[in-house]
Formats: sequence, C-alpha cells, structure tokens
Amino acid sequence: MIEDSVLGPYQEIITARAKDKKIRGKSQDGGIVSAMLIYALEENIIDGTIVAGEGDEPWTAEPKIATTKKEILKAAGTRYTMCPNIALIKEATRSYGLEKIATIGTPCQVMGIRKMQAYPMGVRNVTDKIALSIGIYCMENFPYESLKTFICDRAGTTPAQVTKMNISKGKLFIKHTNAEEPFAIPIKETHGYEQSGCNYCLDYVAELSDFSCGSVGAKDGWSTIIKRTNKGTNLINDAIDNGILELTETNEGKFGLEMLRKLSANKKKKNQKRIDKKLDMGLKIPFTHSSKKEDVLENR
Repeated sequence: MIEDSVLGPYQEIITARAKDKKIRGKSQDGGIVSAMLIYALEENIIDGTIVAGEGDEPWTAEPKIATTKKEILKAAGTRYTMCPNIALIKEATRSYGLEKIATIGTPCQVMGIRKMQAYPMGVRNVTDKIALSIGIYCMENFPYESLKTFICDRAGTTPAQVTKMNISKGKLFIKHTNAEEPFAIPIKETHGYEQSGCNYCLDYVAELSDFSCGSVGAKDGWSTIIKRTNKGTNLINDAIDNGILELTETNEGKFGLEMLRKLSANKKKKNQKRIDKKLDMGLKIPFTHSSKKEDVLENR
C-alpha cells in the first residue's frame, strides 16, 4: 500500500478501458464503471447497484436501483449535477432485498458511505450490505439551474438537444444537435456556479473508495484507475484476467499522472485556504466540528 498525501492510499495506478465496444459506446470515457458493475453483477459479487439515472427533465439526475445489465447501461454516462445516491441505500436493502450493494459516487458521497459504515446510526443492518464502493474523480458539481445556464445562455440550445457533456483539457464541452462541433466553456468561467459545499472538499480522486477512476491522465477513450483496497484491486485484476478490461501504457508525464496529481493537489490547496479563512472568522465549515485548523484534515 502506497500512502500518498496527494492521491490518497493506493496499491497501483493503471490506464484501461472496457473491452466491450457496446459498453464504451454508451459510456463517458473508457466505460470502466459500467463494465465493472456488469462484471460484478454477473460474477455474483453484487446483486444490485445504486446508479445516477436520468430524472424527469433532460440532464437531471435521479438515484435508481439497477439489478440488470440493461439497467446499468441505461444509466451510463456522466451528468454534471447532484444526485443523492446514498439516499436509496435503505430502500435497496429493505424494498429490493439486496444483500450485496455496489455504490458509485463522487468523493463526498464516498466519504458519506465510509462515515455510515463507521457510525451506522439509523442505518444498522444496512451498511454491512455495501459490497463495493466505486469513486469518480470530481473537482466540483453543479446545481441543475447552473447547467441550464451553461446550456441555454452560453451554448444557445436546450437540455433536450444536448447529446453529451464532458469536462476535458480545462473546458466544459457541450455537444448538441444544433452544431457539428461541441460548444466549449473554459472551466474558469464556471466558477461561482458550483454547489457551495464543493468549495470545502479536499478530495479530488475519491480517496476512500475501493477503486476510483476518471479520464484525467489518460488519452481519449481511456480512463485512469486507482486501485485502493484489496477488494477493489482484486476485482480490477480479475476483470483484466477475464478480458473485461484492456490495458494501455500509463502516461507518467505532464499530461498523464502529473496532471492528475496537479489537479488533486490544487484542489486541496485552494479549498484548504477557504477552510482556514472561515475558521479565522470563527465560522463552522462542513466535514469538521473542530475550530482548530490543524484538525480539519483529521476530522473531515
């Protein structure tokens, strides 16, 4: 186990993608999350998962329980808005009778899962049924109204006409049916539109997950996977051995792992300054009940 102050604890970092072209075609980047959920389901490692499905309006997100390959693929892709996946954990166990649940979440959601497992107040006999925690890289997330501002006011289209959104190379790309090329918004121009809690989060790469993944550090169509726990590492290795995932060389340079480390370090540094400023003002902040700066990281 490597104890890394920037990327969190991990065993190995690899670059991979789903071997199944149909899965990749429905997914955001390398299709890792969808492929691993389907593999875990077929191997009886899990009997269901909580996914971020589409809500009543285009590009809204709603937590849903998936127990089949078809349901998992229906929820594939990224929606850059909040989705309270954790809210369905009780229902997954009690209404659906799931005994081995997979969860997929942003760093803050993974943190919530681990806190529930450590202190299962109100969720007894539930958290021990969480069989797998998958984390996705996240710098910040947006309320739906912010997304509509990007789509309608900036890109000049409507949510119903958007076919894909992606954050890459410092820009938010909005692909829609009214133009051949995606509309690009520099990420620096989206600051101020994110949900406020994102400004106090110190985790970019879901450090507490079984494994985490995202497109940063990988070439187009591939994903960077950080194997963290024994459970996550063994699952990824088995998927590779059984031809579910295929590997490519991991880029250690400026546009590879150096970029991943840079973004993770920048999030910690930037948001720690915000935390310190609030504490200096005597204000409470998320993730801690301490009034001492040195305790923020320990108790977050």
